[in-house]
Amino acid sequence: MSAPPTGPTGQPEPPPVGDDGLLRGRLTRRRVLAGAGVVAGAGILGATLDQRGWLSSTANGTRGHSSSGGIAVLVTLYGGNDGLNTVVPASDPAYRAARPDLGYQPGEVLPLADGLGLNPKMPLMKKRWDDRQLAVIRGVGYPSPSLSHFQSMDIWQTAQPDGTGSGWLGRWLDATGSDPMRAISLGASLPPAMRGERQAATAITSGTITLPGRSPLVAGFAACAQPGSDRSALEASVAGSAAELLQVRSSLASLTGQAAPASTSGRLAAAGTATFGDQLAVVADLINAGAPTQVYQVSLSSFDTHANEKSAHEGLLANLDGALDSFLTAVARGPRAAEVVVFTVSEFGRRVAQNASGGTDHGTASSLLVAGHGVRGGRLYGDQPSLTSLDANGNLRWTVDFRSVYATILASTLGVEPASVLGASFPVLGFL
Repeated sequence: MSAPPTGPTGQPEPPPVGDDGLLRGRLTRRRVLAGAGVVAGAGILGATLDQRGWLSSTANGTRGHSSSGGIAVLVTLYGGNDGLNTVVPASDPAYRAARPDLGYQPGEVLPLADGLGLNPKMPLMKKRWDDRQLAVIRGVGYPSPSLSHFQSMDIWQTAQPDGTGSGWLGRWLDATGSDPMRAISLGASLPPAMRGERQAATAITSGTITLPGRSPLVAGFAACAQPGSDRSALEASVAGSAAELLQVRSSLASLTGQAAPASTSGRLAAAGTATFGDQLAVVADLINAGAPTQVYQVSLSSFDTHANEKSAHEGLLANLDGALDSFLTAVARGPRAAEVVVFTVSEFGRRVAQNASGGTDHGTASSLLVAGHGVRGGRLYGDQPSLTSLDANGNLRWTVDFRSVYATILASTLGVEPASVLGASFPVLGFL
């Protein structure tokens, strides 16, 4: 029996909602055999359609929805990014006392404002700050914070206090149409944030979608996507998902100016080999090619820095710095640069004091970065949490509810009433 798939922190992921390997296998064998006459199609359909969860949304509502709204690019930093060593309060004696080895001196950081500075490995974002294309939101967290990776990320992804229910962007999808190009996640699995009750984003691993085999197998795959009165609800959802996958495949081929071949290679060879920079490069290509997509999601992992943090964290931030800068440079060549906003999220920050292993343990509030040519940058938003008035666990007290960040994106970039998605009203911030 094969091992279960693992999530960004290396822990086993739960199976996707509604997944039933037996039913899916039965559907695959019957429909692919009928359409293509090849036994091999059974495994290929399962692998192509559902690498972890749904690769595209279920078929409901109208197609071809277009919007004049902006473009939001969600960057998920898995593991819990150390906000205090990203946006560094180096001039605060309490910071240096809590981190005698892990901390930075005032002269080492890249100065922003109010005694704060960017990590020295982020010079490109410092230039974006100087050019007023980078904003920093301080003290971002939520009430009764969880120190569990899974629970806290669930809370961030659903925007619900208990971390249950549909994703916050999934609810936006539910309310705004069913075009499978409306939202795209780069990666082999679809994050909960982008799954609604009726709609979901499309997950891709490159700028093209490859169907193994030649035309007979592709025809069999298309046959599986046809409606059928003999299907159960699950089978109908799988068929609808297959149809939308083919629709996205055709759309991507059109955007890149290529015919949709039976087998082709994209910018990314496979999810396992895709770099963070690759993911953002594909997003930039799609934006510049005129894709109708309004929301993209990319991710960078390994921020769970319990030991030997300084060098590892600096490497991660250098990667983030270079990839974000390259992305912003690329979209500046296209016509929609002013409409694009890219923002980071992470499940929590890190504890104020360094631990005995040269790292930091799970914390609470953190700083988020928002970048783009239309961002009101060069400014700090939210109050800086005190490093001396900590909670009972030695963690920062949050000053900005993360749902205010979402509310700002929803209102100013996606053009919807935030309360209709978040279920309550939250103050809109001024970074857009």
